[in-house]
Amino acid sequence: MRDKEVSAALWEKLEGLLPEAPRRSAQGGRPRVDDRRALNGILFVLRTGIGWEHLPQELGYGSGMTCWRRLRAWPGQLHEARSPTSG
Repeated sequence: MRDKEVSAALWEKLEGLLPEAPRRSAQGGRPRVDDRRALNGILFVLRTGIGWEHLPQELGYGSGMTCWRRLRAWPGQLHEARSPTSG
């Protein structure tokens, strides 16, 4: 399934459009899932039609809930990148 992941060239275009990751809390917590991995998880769910809760952790994309939350946090940025007028 790795051949279906976001290419380096596409990621280079998308990365600058995404909001900056929030800083980690002083209390610690889990490390943030990398945005590129989360995007690959989002695309996997959309491509396969599985429910967010069924995203296999073994793929390394984070949990389905993490990917869903990330998608909700990126309104407009990904659509703008896909737009033919965005360059």
